[in-house]
Amino acid sequence: MWGGRFGEKPSDIMQAINASIDIDRRLWRQDIAGSKAHAAMLAAQGIITGDDAAKIQDGLDQIAAEIAAGAFVFDAALEDIHLNIEARLTERIGDAGKRLHTARSRNDQVATDFKLWTMAACDAAADAVRALQAALVTRAGDHADWIMPGFTHLQTAQPVTLGHHLLAYVEMFERDFMRLSGAAGAAGEGCPLGAAALAGTGFDIDRHMTAEALGFDGPAANSLDAVASRDFALQALAALSIAATHLSRLAEEIVLWTSPQFAFARLSDAWSTGSSIMPQKRNPDAAELIRAKAARITGAFASLSGILQKLPLAYAKDLQDDKAITFEAFDAFDLCTRAMTGMMETIAFDRAALRAAAARGYSTATDLADWLVRDLAMPFREAHHVTGAVVKRAEQAGVAELADLPLADFQAIEPRITEAARALLTVEQSAASRASLGGTAPVRVREQAALWRERLARESLDLETEE
Repeated sequence: MWGGRFGEKPSDIMQAINASIDIDRRLWRQDIAGSKAHAAMLAAQGIITGDDAAKIQDGLDQIAAEIAAGAFVFDAALEDIHLNIEARLTERIGDAGKRLHTARSRNDQVATDFKLWTMAACDAAADAVRALQAALVTRAGDHADWIMPGFTHLQTAQPVTLGHHLLAYVEMFERDFMRLSGAAGAAGEGCPLGAAALAGTGFDIDRHMTAEALGFDGPAANSLDAVASRDFALQALAALSIAATHLSRLAEEIVLWTSPQFAFARLSDAWSTGSSIMPQKRNPDAAELIRAKAARITGAFASLSGILQKLPLAYAKDLQDDKAITFEAFDAFDLCTRAMTGMMETIAFDRAALRAAAARGYSTATDLADWLVRDLAMPFREAHHVTGAVVKRAEQAGVAELADLPLADFQAIEPRITEAARALLTVEQSAASRASLGGTAPVRVREQAALWRERLARESLDLETEE
């Protein structure tokens, strides 16, 4: 490509470190789309002839068919997807293919391709999050009144419902959906095509035409920024990193819940693995691998940030590594979301084990304190002290639940405590009483699950209508 300037070919090692075709070949759809839009604009502006433009369009369509069929031969000597397609185009249609690169550079070409890919990848990731949310909403509705322990510091805190616990992740993933959708929108801001190498071009091009054809909101306003910036990919990886963190938290819960020590749930055979030496084992490997891949996705964000933060304007070859980092992160996220959706659709929960665990640790103690405040007008700090003494007495008596402690023991500490108060201290009563907006009461969980089902169904219908 630059043979006019250099007298010798690059060394084999130089070619190996410089070539990116093994990575960026997956940009072929975006590269062809960008080239077709560019050729159409060049013809509309009279920069190339209509006949040459028609040959280019036809040639690019043939190349797309070749690649899709697996018949295209990628050549590492041509470095990247852009030169591979351009060389094949020229081979097919002759000199007309050489005119395609008029008024553009690989710098604006790759930035455009990468933006287009990132837009699509963020949309696909958001769709995968939606599918996971749908699975969680279904399971939440099915388990709206199943009592389980709520934890702080991984210590039994208060009874909650399993449905409420699952809906917490639906809310987390909703914010992830919004961030990923926002990242897709950010990638669609400012089409780089026409920025050329860094300074724009002297040809009378119509950048609005190419931006509109490719689905951007308009052309990038500054040619230096257009070719040098990858913050759209960094924003996408930031959104992906946060979403992967939420996946990892849910994966950790699955690991805990399916252990014999918790025994809250059982993964299906389809989502369990065995041991090569211990026949009894059922390992939650998919959940464990999600934790590991989440760390790698977060590492991808850090890696791209490290590449970008030291680069002066404009383009530098460091930016070639942006795609490998981003591609790997999105591939891992896709695998993780699909695995998590499969696990959540099929995991079987043990209602009795969940309820028994919720009852341990005197989880209804706060309910007694609340009764003392509400019915006896006792200051909360005093109520806290009285309840602590009741818990201590229950421990000494070897009673598992406060509701099982004889009323006389309550009244020995606070004579005004009644049988009605003691009756409130079951885990079922405790959960049902938390009926404030956003609370764990089954009635609130069913309401929220229904709202989510309606919302997801409405979105699905809107998408079908648009299509």
